[in-house]
Amino acid sequence: MAEIPQIINHFTDDDLYKFTMCCAVIDNYPRTMVKYQFNDRDNRIYPDGFAEELRRQIKLLENLRITDEEIRFMQKRCSFIPNWFYSFLKGFRYDSSWVEIEQDEEGHLSIRFEGAWSNTILLEVKVLAIVSELYYIMSGEDRKFDYKEYYDKASVKGKRLIEGGCVFSDFGTRRRASFKAQDIAIKAMTDIASTLEGPGRFIGTSNVYFAMKYDLTPIGTMAHELICAIAGMYGPTMSNHKAMSVWSKTYRGALGTFLYDTYGWRIFSLNFSEDYANMFKGLRVDSGDNYEQLNLIVEKYRSLNIDPCTKQVVFSNGLNVDEALKIQEYAKGKCIPSYGIGTHFTNDFPGVRPMNIVIKLLAVKITESWPFYCETCKLSEDKGKYTGNKKVVDRFREILHL
Repeated sequence: MAEIPQIINHFTDDDLYKFTMCCAVIDNYPRTMVKYQFNDRDNRIYPDGFAEELRRQIKLLENLRITDEEIRFMQKRCSFIPNWFYSFLKGFRYDSSWVEIEQDEEGHLSIRFEGAWSNTILLEVKVLAIVSELYYIMSGEDRKFDYKEYYDKASVKGKRLIEGGCVFSDFGTRRRASFKAQDIAIKAMTDIASTLEGPGRFIGTSNVYFAMKYDLTPIGTMAHELICAIAGMYGPTMSNHKAMSVWSKTYRGALGTFLYDTYGWRIFSLNFSEDYANMFKGLRVDSGDNYEQLNLIVEKYRSLNIDPCTKQVVFSNGLNVDEALKIQEYAKGKCIPSYGIGTHFTNDFPGVRPMNIVIKLLAVKITESWPFYCETCKLSEDKGKYTGNKKVVDRFREILHL
């Protein structure tokens, strides 16, 4: 096989939430150290030599530099990010020594990150995107990608969502079939949105580079890892509350959509006091039954004498067009719904099985001077998607009475 070209070629070919999270980490936990671990939920077998090529691709990340054009775009569209953060990004360099990759005799893949949280936090999305695209290249499945047909397919998806009244964005960087597939999907959505009059809107993409390319709004706020890290350092009981405090300290009310399901609805609801319910503009549903979760959210707001129709609920739990349209009907009169759709936009080719891969925070220590890490885990509303060491999961469940 000929040498595979560099897969990630732009510093901002990444999701906005990694930059906003990185900024919050530096602002609040500048000396914290972390460990991450890759998980292929499908236990997929990777082609021979995959680990070696993945190491080479991650080594190539060391060549990336943020450009003045990228900084100007982010300053214009992301005014909530303080200017000092761009000085950090100008000097930021990826280091492949943060990453350890192994492939066993059967072909299963193991990836681990370790280092300063402020550095390693910017690896997750890029490495997942590399793994996904590289798998299709090395397995030969990329020969099934019909990009002309893909543009038409994406246009139909956008048309249906706009006509159905959905406000939606692309969240598909991490498990895209390829950079080109995401590019085509976003172009198709942008084109259809510019020509179609309808009650719905295509509002942007989580990918900062493509937002810049198509003059869109970068979409994103935070991730589970913030709450997971805080839980590792201080315990899970009040981790949501502390995360809301940290987030509001850094962003002063901006980026006010909170991702609540790290340890399930019950403990979050106990932490979601009236002051934070008023401060944050809404919540994101990323696991569990979308309809049950919405009902819980509506009930909570009403219990605090807040009209849920004034609050945004972002749905991002493995959505496709059909599901988004169903939720849109159900959510009428209950909230301000919007939709972040990922793999369905960027990896939906006939005969191609999308990747089911994640990278999760595994352990944390408050400063580099600590002699040990504290393990953490994630306990979403999808019971089969608990991530972390089983002993840690069991301990956290006991603490949280789950």
